[in-house]
Amino acid sequence: MPAETTAHVIEEYGDPDVFTRTTVEIPALEANEIRINVTASSVNPVDYKIRQGRLSGFTPDFPAILHCDVSGVVDAVGENVDQFDVGDEVYGMPGGAGHQGALADSVVGHAGTFAHAPESLPLEHAAALPVVALTAWEMLADKTTVNIGDGVLVYGASGGVGHIGVQLADWFGADVTATASSEEKRELAASLGADATVDYTATDVETYVDEHASGDGFDVVFDPIGDDHLETAFDAVRSYGTVVTTESSSTQDLSPMHANSLSLGVVLVILPVLLGERQERIGAELADIAALVDDGVVEPHIDGRFSFEEVADAHRLAEDGDFRGKLLLIND
Repeated sequence: MPAETTAHVIEEYGDPDVFTRTTVEIPALEANEIRINVTASSVNPVDYKIRQGRLSGFTPDFPAILHCDVSGVVDAVGENVDQFDVGDEVYGMPGGAGHQGALADSVVGHAGTFAHAPESLPLEHAAALPVVALTAWEMLADKTTVNIGDGVLVYGASGGVGHIGVQLADWFGADVTATASSEEKRELAASLGADATVDYTATDVETYVDEHASGDGFDVVFDPIGDDHLETAFDAVRSYGTVVTTESSSTQDLSPMHANSLSLGVVLVILPVLLGERQERIGAELADIAALVDDGVVEPHIDGRFSFEEVADAHRLAEDGDFRGKLLLIND
C-alpha cells in the first residue's frame, strides 16, 4: 500500500480559507530524489498568487500542495544521491510551483533543489530563506555586478526579497539606499545595512536621486516589486546602469533603456523547478547562501509564526502586506 502523508491542499482557486487538511499519497522515491520530514515552510507572494489563480501555469495538479520554501530532515535518499544522508538537516525549494510543495508532513524532491541547512540558524528559520535569498542573490550576483562604492537603490527594502537584498548589497560594499513606506520598515532596513532610507510615499524619485545619488542616478536599482516601481527604476538609474527585477508582467515604456543604454535583468528563481532542468543550480546557490548565513552576512527577519493549521491566517497577512521580512509556517 502506498505511503501517505498529511497535507494542507487546495482543490480549487480561492481565498485563504480554500485550504483543507487531508491525507495524500507520498510519491515513490525515484533516482536523484530525496524525501524529507518537513519542519517548516514560509509564505512568498508566488504562493498566494498561485492560490488565487493568478499564476495558473505554475499550479501543481489538484489537489495542490502549495509553498516553495521548506526545511526539514532527510528521511530517505534515492539512487545516485551522494550529497545527503538520512538524518541530514536540509533546506530547499523542491516544489510548490509546478510540482507538489511543502505544506505536508513529507516532501519528495530532486536532490539538486536542496542544500545542507545553515548551522547557525534554527532549522525552522531556514525555511524563510530559499525563495527570497535565491532571488536576491541572482539579482545582485547573476544579473549584475555590484562593486565597492556602487550606489544601489533597493525598493521594498523591508519585504522578503528586499531585506535580503539590503544585506547582500551591503556585503558587496555598496552604498545602499532603501525605500519603505513606514518608519518601522525603514528602521529595519537601516539595521540591516542600508546607509540611507527613503519614504517613497512622500518623496518623488527626482528628490531622492538628487539627495542620495548626486542627481546622476544609482548604479543599480533593485526592484522586487515591479509595476510603478519598475517605471520609476528607469528614472532612478544612471546612464549605462542596471535595473534588476522580479516582475516583467506590467506594461512599460522601454524607451528610457535605449536612451540611456540601460541593462535590465529579470529573475524567475523557480524556473529550474518549473522546467525540471538545472535543478542543481538551486542547491549550489543555497549552499553559498548557507555559508553567508553562517558567516553572519545574511539573516532572515521573521515577523510572524504560524502553524500549518493556520495557513489561511498566514496568507491573509501576507496579502495585506503589513509585516516585515518573512512569515514562517511551522509543522507542529
